[in-house]
Amino acid sequence: MTQRTSLVCLLLWLGALASAGAAQPQTGCTRETLNVTGLPVTVSYCVISATRSADGRETIANVQETYSSPRGSFGQTAPLSFLTGDDPSRVIEDVSLTHLGMTGTLHLTLIMRSQRVLVEAAILTPGAIVVK
Repeated sequence: MTQRTSLVCLLLWLGALASAGAAQPQTGCTRETLNVTGLPVTVSYCVISATRSADGRETIANVQETYSSPRGSFGQTAPLSFLTGDDPSRVIEDVSLTHLGMTGTLHLTLIMRSQRVLVEAAILTPGAIVVK
């Protein structure tokens, strides 16, 4: 193999590694795509910080939430209250799909496990359509 061929192979390999790394969510973040009435809706949650309530019963996680579909996207930071000591712990969140160019509301059951927020279940209303 010539030096030039070796250099090209090395550059291609390094480029592939960089692309693979860029596609991964950052630590503490999760990403999932849900099929909502035939459209992909990607949900992403990144735990920014987590603190215990004054009485120690709850863990308040400040979470950067991002929602996107082919028709639109939006993000918000939300404080989510999980029971301390339960792993996983659950919380219910309602997300209007208006900003995604869709109608309805996703009723999400979110779990916090090892400082990461995941979608456990999702129901679309009106109609109580099970998404996950």
